[in-house]
Amino acid sequence: MTKHRIYSVSVASVYPHYIAKVEKKGRTKAEVDEIICWLTGHSPATFAEQLAEKTSFEDFFAQAPGMNPARSLITGMICGVRVEDIEDTTMREIRYLDKLVDELAKGKAMEKIMRQ
Repeated sequence: MTKHRIYSVSVASVYPHYIAKVEKKGRTKAEVDEIICWLTGHSPATFAEQLAEKTSFEDFFAQAPGMNPARSLITGMICGVRVEDIEDTTMREIRYLDKLVDELAKGKAMEKIMRQ
């Protein structure tokens, strides 16, 4: 089975779209960075390195310092699919990130986004 093309797309190429999406709704780049670091265990410095290296989504999640165990609490629909039902691990991680960005854009409180 061939992999979905999103796996080879660089995080750096999609990142500006995440920023634009949340800024249109009054949120900030710093908040996007915070949820990405929360999800992956990256520090702001290591996340910046990943962007600079144009790391693919597949490698970004595979090399994450420590995926947050609370990410399993992320549920709901994204692109018409329930994130908790996605079997492919990498695709589920990508959709978790999409869901977090959506929640941020919708004005959800950071504590709730980060499942605290």
